[in-house]
Amino acid sequence: MTRRCSWVVKIERAKLLIPVYWDLLRFLYRSGSAVRTYHLFISHSWRYEDQYNRLKNLLDKSGLSYRDYSVPRDDPIRNPGSDRKLRDAIRNQMLHASVVLVLAGVYASYSDWIDVEIDLAGSFYSPKPIVAIEPRGSERTSARVKRRADRIVGWSTKSIVRAIKELA
Repeated sequence: MTRRCSWVVKIERAKLLIPVYWDLLRFLYRSGSAVRTYHLFISHSWRYEDQYNRLKNLLDKSGLSYRDYSVPRDDPIRNPGSDRKLRDAIRNQMLHASVVLVLAGVYASYSDWIDVEIDLAGSFYSPKPIVAIEPRGSERTSARVKRRADRIVGWSTKSIVRAIKELA
């Protein structure tokens, strides 16, 4: 009886386990148990900071692992000098996002910069999908935002998270 080298035996055992591990990884990914970080750009105006903060709190409490590529309040785009430079700076922030969230409140109807951000989302080689979020209790929302959104959801943790996961 010949005895095999121990490393040959280990390799053969590993070959048997690879399909098992592969199936487990596939199951975890499909079931959502595998942790995935979603890259988001949240369109907002600092004049309406409370809505932005409420959305961030909602996402934080949902358990969704995400990274916000929006322009942060504590590190704003300083002295852009021109609209073109500001547009380029926003585009650079949005570059890393896989989904763009837009608060579709009435103020969105009057903001030219939301239109710019929506245009930027569509300008990439692989356009960024847009989720329009209708504020709770809002009777009027921006028709411009809703027209250009890939998904329109209400102010509900479940619907917002589902839209992010489906579109990312």
